[in-house]
Amino acid sequence: MHMTHPDIVPRLKRAEGHLRSVVAMIEAGKPCLDVAQQLQAVEAAIAKAKKALIHDHIEHCLEDEAGDPRTLREEMRRLAKYL
Repeated sequence: MHMTHPDIVPRLKRAEGHLRSVVAMIEAGKPCLDVAQQLQAVEAAIAKAKKALIHDHIEHCLEDEAGDPRTLREEMRRLAKYL
C-alpha cells in the first residue's frame, strides 16, 4: 500500500456518496442543472483521487525503475494514458 492510499479512500467514498445522490436526484426528477452540478462534484472528486494516486506512484514506484531508462520510459508511457 502506498502512503496516500489511506487518504484516497475517503475521497472515493465521498464521490460514491455524491454519485448515489445524483442517481436519487435523477429518479426524483430534479432539475438538470442541479444534477449536472452534482455530477461535476463527482468528477472533481474522482479526478483529485486519481491525481493523488498517480503522483504517489511517480514519487514512490518509479524510483525503483530509475536505474533502467528503458523500463522507466515504458512505465511513464503506460502511466501517461491516465493523465
